[in-house]
Amino acid sequence: MQRLRSILKRIDGKGYKAYKDIKGTYRVGAFTMSVDHVQGDPFASPSRLSASIPIRDAGFPGEYFVSPIRKYALGDFLTRRFDHLASRIGRITKGSGKSGLIAIDCGKQEILPRNSVVITDSIEIRFVVGLPAAGRRVLGRDAELILLELVPRLLKETLLYSSIDRDSLRKHVEIAEDQEVMREQLAGLGLVAFVANGSVLPRASGVDPRPLLSGAVPFVSPKSLEVEIEAPNSGKVWGMGIPEGITLIVGGGYHGKSTLLKCLELGVYNHIPGDGRELVVTVPGAIKIRSEDGRSIVGVDISPFIRNLPGNKDTNFFSTTNASGSTSQAANIMEALEVGAELLLVDEDTSATNFMIRDHRMQELVSKDKEPITPFIDKVRLLYNDYGVSTILVMGGSGDYLDVADTVILMDNYLPRDVTGEAKAIARKHPTNRKPEGGNKFGRVRERVPEGHSISAQKGSKKNKVEAKGVNSLLYGRNVVDLSCVEQLVDVAQTRAIGYSILKWSENQKKEPRSLRSGLKEIMERVDREGLDVLLLYKAGNLARPRLLEIAAAINRFRGLVIRKQ
Repeated sequence: MQRLRSILKRIDGKGYKAYKDIKGTYRVGAFTMSVDHVQGDPFASPSRLSASIPIRDAGFPGEYFVSPIRKYALGDFLTRRFDHLASRIGRITKGSGKSGLIAIDCGKQEILPRNSVVITDSIEIRFVVGLPAAGRRVLGRDAELILLELVPRLLKETLLYSSIDRDSLRKHVEIAEDQEVMREQLAGLGLVAFVANGSVLPRASGVDPRPLLSGAVPFVSPKSLEVEIEAPNSGKVWGMGIPEGITLIVGGGYHGKSTLLKCLELGVYNHIPGDGRELVVTVPGAIKIRSEDGRSIVGVDISPFIRNLPGNKDTNFFSTTNASGSTSQAANIMEALEVGAELLLVDEDTSATNFMIRDHRMQELVSKDKEPITPFIDKVRLLYNDYGVSTILVMGGSGDYLDVADTVILMDNYLPRDVTGEAKAIARKHPTNRKPEGGNKFGRVRERVPEGHSISAQKGSKKNKVEAKGVNSLLYGRNVVDLSCVEQLVDVAQTRAIGYSILKWSENQKKEPRSLRSGLKEIMERVDREGLDVLLLYKAGNLARPRLLEIAAAINRFRGLVIRKQ
């Protein structure tokens, strides 16, 4: 600490680049603090710091390190605590640019594997500091206050077991573990999703993911769908189990259909205590499918849904720079199946009507030889029969889907009712008279081999440029990849990790071309073994684990992607 103090006194008042002298490692009480990167300007991205303490000195009981889920839930808790304490301090200097900022990359409602805290034989926390300046002159005394008083205080209050609320930590870790274990049980129970009784599904607003606290109706399962799942910490949990196969969610407007589907979309993640969805889980391979006008499609076999396009356009290897609603939705499904999706989540409101249904009257008016699209209604059952992929659909306008549904859930004032028997009776009473158009097989799911060189991160004189522009946009070299329709991304740190995953994948792909699924699976398995740092060339704490499904979705949206024609 004295060495750092003397450096700061020496550079006080000098030009901002003098801060480069503080880069290095220092002993700060029980902690080893490292200044890993010094910003070149007060207006640039803040400086990156890290600090560590041996596990034995931090004092945390061994129970928090016995499994990957417990370790990353502990890391998430410590990240949130540091963030909370730093936000209470605020900026202590009125200098230029980002002067006085102390911050850490922190999540919202989801508990995700991150590299803001890395746990090995020590606990290392990574954060950023805006080194203070007046104009572009070093404010050495303010820097002393931040680095030698405030940061050490934050470290003590965050990384020492004696300083934290032990009950809050225990609840945080145990609820994450419960969700993980419950999710692993779904397939063995013949379920694709589970919603615990008492869950609060509505959110505060469309832009606020916290639970609605006033007026929200607690979830209660219909008895016919109620199942019990054993959680290691919560014990027996009762709630609605959604079985494998085809499930319809129906009901009037504003009664909770889309709210339930959104909850199921995010059931692939673990949630913090108090979120309201802590005991809602969905199979890991669930993916939201929608239409996406204007997206790029490269080399996708959409022939199970679309054939005989005018102009003899090849739908076995379909490419376009400006997809229609129906071709984009068909491609989104086939791309998801290609990389291992096990459950499709579909909302009628965000789907292409002509892709979803062709009723009897339209079949009479437009003969099949004039219609290249085989609607989803004729493929959804075959998809389950041939590949074991289930589907949950929110449906408000087309009763034709009652013919293919295994389960029908009606949402009434945010409460579910099992109306499967009633729906089947109505289907028999009022036959649609439409003719199935899907044949007796779903069709092939083809794995593609992308060319790694077709996705370049180079931009101008800079070797590689990878930057997340919010959750829904990725800057990769000269490309801006629009991820706004990849709806299960929840954190900008995931988007950033997607960019670095693609960089690693493209390097591997240039050396050894492999199928998209195989290449990405290898990277994600390494991430799970060694941590998110395997994606980086330098130390940082701003990544959160994405799913393979979302990384593949980003690659598929690159304009300029090249697929080998086999």
